[in-house]
Amino acid sequence: MGCGAIDRSKPGVSLAVPGSSVSNSAQSSDLTDEQRGEETIAQAAETSTDAAIAPVTVAPVTVTPVTVATGLEHPWGMAWLPDGSLLITERPGRVQWLKPGPQNGQGNPPATLKTIPGVPPLLAAGQGGLMDIALHPNFEQKPWVYFTYSDGSTEANRTKVARAKFDGEKLTDWQEIFANADAKRGTQHFGARLAWLLDDTLLVSLGDGGNPPVSFDGDLIRKQAQNLGTHFGKVLRLNADGSVPTDNPFVGQAGAKPEIWSYGHRNIQGLAVDSATGTVWATEHGSQGGDEFNRLSPGSNYGWPEVSFSKEYGSGQAISPQTSKPGLVDPLLEWTPALAPSGLTVYRDGQIPSWQGNLFAGGLRAQQVRRITVDGSGRAADVETFAFDQRVRDVRQGPDGLLYVLTDDANGKLIRLEPKLGSP
Repeated sequence: MGCGAIDRSKPGVSLAVPGSSVSNSAQSSDLTDEQRGEETIAQAAETSTDAAIAPVTVAPVTVTPVTVATGLEHPWGMAWLPDGSLLITERPGRVQWLKPGPQNGQGNPPATLKTIPGVPPLLAAGQGGLMDIALHPNFEQKPWVYFTYSDGSTEANRTKVARAKFDGEKLTDWQEIFANADAKRGTQHFGARLAWLLDDTLLVSLGDGGNPPVSFDGDLIRKQAQNLGTHFGKVLRLNADGSVPTDNPFVGQAGAKPEIWSYGHRNIQGLAVDSATGTVWATEHGSQGGDEFNRLSPGSNYGWPEVSFSKEYGSGQAISPQTSKPGLVDPLLEWTPALAPSGLTVYRDGQIPSWQGNLFAGGLRAQQVRRITVDGSGRAADVETFAFDQRVRDVRQGPDGLLYVLTDDANGKLIRLEPKLGSP
């Protein structure tokens, strides 16, 4: 990947969740990172309570994890409405509405969930289903809610983007605005994160289609990440109605899909735009390690699978003999062992000033949130770890200036990290 330095990150300070019944070391060694992180549905019944997630000091800030809601079935994404309530997607194909309780709510009953009707049938299998959610940037004037989801069958499916209007009670006027031009087999690597750029165009991540032996056009499907003629392994940029912005980097290039904004990606499931600078950040799943944290830019090639720290499942053989190559962008951070990153947010103008401009990345396999700093020269550091007792699917900053964490489980939770009074 050629441009920039890699920091092999080390664990930071941990905010542990006492009573956790699962740790990385306890997970079966014959499972792939996707199975541990992205794919396998956790089967254990949820037993933790607020009493089991007590305040823990993480220098220099003391935060308390407060369970805001429980009973979410494999939640995937979340978006705040103007009134401070929250829409959450569940991978089986539902949208839940809830109103988070007040801050300092340790011990308060969980918020009541209300299922919002209006989601059409979709493919909920493997890693697929109803995935991310985002509101139109001018939602109060244009009440569109955007979704990513998988559609089709296990033999032929694709990532799609749709929008629907939300009237406070139900979704109406569901409109498909984008579909991957090609179908694939299997139920891996849909990508499916959404993020709005400051010009009100929409970024969408699409995965490479899956691990070997999944094939496409006579070769391993993952090689399509380097092919500008398909949508696999790309980040796309769309207008709000699904049309193609005329200034996309490959518009007019023969054989290239005009929606493509960046390429050479395996499976981005963390995507965030800094509201202060417009910088685009992403976290990306590797294979048996080689997870990445990247700064994205239009037209750039991030190397997968030509260069990577990843290894083949089973054999442990390096997927590429090279980890860097001129003209391909190096990750700012690389995680081995795998974090299985999912969910990413940039912290701005929140209740903890010392976190200003930091990034927070969720981890499925690691069951963690990582705090990441980037200095003025562009060097990134993984500086702090917050550990939970379930896989972390998404992390976002709420309108109250606090961090919210979604855990991916059959009885998933929404957790709010609240600062202790007097924390810097």
